[in-house]
Amino acid sequence: MADVKLLHSGKVRDVYLDGDDLILVASDRISVYDVVLPTPIPDKGAVLTRLSLWWFEQLADIVPNHVVSATDVPAEFAGRAIRCRRLDMVQVECIARGYLTGLGLTEYRRDGAVSGITLPPGLVEASRLDEPIFTPTTKAAVGEHDEFVTFDDVVAQVGKDLAEELRDLTLRIYARGRDIAAERGIIVADTKLEFGQAPDGTLILADEVLTPDSSRFWPLSEWTPGRAQHSFDKQSVRDWSRSTGWDKTAPGPEVPPDVVERTRSRYVEVYERLTGLTF
Repeated sequence: MADVKLLHSGKVRDVYLDGDDLILVASDRISVYDVVLPTPIPDKGAVLTRLSLWWFEQLADIVPNHVVSATDVPAEFAGRAIRCRRLDMVQVECIARGYLTGLGLTEYRRDGAVSGITLPPGLVEASRLDEPIFTPTTKAAVGEHDEFVTFDDVVAQVGKDLAEELRDLTLRIYARGRDIAAERGIIVADTKLEFGQAPDGTLILADEVLTPDSSRFWPLSEWTPGRAQHSFDKQSVRDWSRSTGWDKTAPGPEVPPDVVERTRSRYVEVYERLTGLTF
């Protein structure tokens, strides 16, 4: 670790500089409503890392990724870190939604639209959209909230060509993930992606991909529009936190052991169902 320097500590991930590469470390921290809670979820970092690596392979024919090595990392990070290329990160959170839920549903109920995209009237919690939509947001600092932006806002920020490439790649990646997950009985309701650019301008898929932290996964057999869905992610922590009366500002409350174990088991279950591997 003598030559490894901490560059950034995010809500869930820590980024270190090691020579010309980055070491992206997935911690066991968990955040809800953009606040990091004080209680970790055991093995969460390892699940996120393994699942991202699996998805990078499934998506390799669509988009290059930032992975240099999953094994050449400092020993203390083994199993939950990836050696990555350094990239010029695009300052847009690229989100694809195939179903209406979460902040997208809130936006729809207020405006009849999400990120400036008008949707049909009468949609409810967990409605499936006719076509997936690109709903980008700002990239917020720790403790701050991402905000919806329109496609035109992205064009103004990065230019028309790059904005179109971000939108098209996001929707293609979502479609591939949705189809693979559906074969395994899982709905990908939405997902958040991050991209960087190589020195030649090539877009590179970075950070994590199609994990329970960046996506909403629901059991296909239980999907029923009009109500909240059982979720293979941190929804149980969100639901519990709402029941505490917490005002969604830092510091967050300690998470009780039964919620921790339930959350861990959901992360492990979705990993095993998607990949067919035993954690």
